[in-house]
Amino acid sequence: MFGPGSQFHEFFNDPRWALAMVRATVLEAAHPQIGGALIDNSTFVAHPWRRLRNTLLSLQRMFGADDQVRQREAARLNRLHARLNGTDRQGRPYDALDPEVRAWVVATIFESAVTMCRLSGRPLDQQTMERLYAEFQAFLAAMGDEGGHLPPSLHEFWGYFDRVVEEELENTEAMRIVLYKLFDHLPAPPLLHGLPTLWAAGRTVVGPLIGAITVASLPEPFRRRAGLPELPGAQTVMQGAYLAAGLARLLPDGWIQAAIVTDLLSLSLDSDDPRARTVTALRDKMNRAAALIRLIAPLPPEPEPAQEGTTRRSAEQFFTEVLDQTGNGYLDWPDLAAMARELSSRLDLDEPEETRLYDAFAGWWRELQAALDTDGDGRVSAQEYAAAVPSLAGPALIRVAEVLFDATDKDGNQIIDADEYRALFRTAFRRDTAGCAGTETHYTRSAFIKDFLSFMTGRRRTTPYDPLLAQA
Repeated sequence: MFGPGSQFHEFFNDPRWALAMVRATVLEAAHPQIGGALIDNSTFVAHPWRRLRNTLLSLQRMFGADDQVRQREAARLNRLHARLNGTDRQGRPYDALDPEVRAWVVATIFESAVTMCRLSGRPLDQQTMERLYAEFQAFLAAMGDEGGHLPPSLHEFWGYFDRVVEEELENTEAMRIVLYKLFDHLPAPPLLHGLPTLWAAGRTVVGPLIGAITVASLPEPFRRRAGLPELPGAQTVMQGAYLAAGLARLLPDGWIQAAIVTDLLSLSLDSDDPRARTVTALRDKMNRAAALIRLIAPLPPEPEPAQEGTTRRSAEQFFTEVLDQTGNGYLDWPDLAAMARELSSRLDLDEPEETRLYDAFAGWWRELQAALDTDGDGRVSAQEYAAAVPSLAGPALIRVAEVLFDATDKDGNQIIDADEYRALFRTAFRRDTAGCAGTETHYTRSAFIKDFLSFMTGRRRTTPYDPLLAQA
């Protein structure tokens, strides 16, 4: 059911899978419970590239051949989902551990995989569909969900899917963001930082096109009920996109590995990864292309990102780029929970270290709320944050730094060595948060805490912490 030889494994690096996953995400976001959870908790708007990388890593772990890795990842996902519950803006409850909701997520991925094959002119035969459906049922079982939430047979699945589409899905805010805002306002990946004109030009064309292709691929009953517009010729463009993506299978092996592509997109040019040199050369060519585009078709200027180590962020920039992880314009608990989630994922924490980190961030949130929430609405606006011009280095933030150090210091020797540093920052050891590149081969507790507090309170752009908490 898992690992090399499984049907899912064959699809994972298929270029068509990108289109199918966007479609599946729209169908998930149209479910009221999932849409509510995404709006309140997800970082997919402000940090889409980070979210993509983490999702691909999780899928690799769950569908890999190693049972222990799968069990550990399932436990991590269940802990994550247990923290995602609340009420949406219509007062309806949502719970990410609801087995019916989890079954719908799996159903959308399975159905979108089947649809991508059909739309690209290579429909799956009955036996292959049965095999793929069994793999997704095994996925739910690996997550610990009891059977019965997905229909037991493929024949029964299609009736279940049509019923949910026709009776339960809605035109949710989260769905509209995925279709019409996410790609139109998608921030540049680290690879294209510093090339705002080139990125804006490509996004202006590709964003609406992806939205039109996705809408055209959705089930007709839902499109009609949700009032989604279908542009003339969209069906033809959609089928052409799937056909073109399918032809990419003819490329040499290794050219379209999903993990490699994602790693390259998120690769910092300051990284010690050997591929960074190739990316730097590619970026130089992109700079020349961007200059040509500006000559041919000038676009409204976009602000250039500040150079490393030369300026401090304003309070408003720090709020938007670092604190507001969910991108909703406010600072509240889901933003700090997203920080804890990202750090826990990078360090691959188990219990009880993961809970200690979440508890430390929860303490910091209580401290921030007490100091900054002047109107008592339970959240901090950008205006409240900027007006206070706060010094955030209170006891709770110091506690966050201490717990993060302990979680990074795997061997407990009170020093972060090169391997532990790489696990957190994904680059070789280099301390420059204090403004001076060092040659040290270890990182002491006091130095780590000082640098962390300097970033979180001084708002200085730094090579280690910006990719960790600020970049998309």
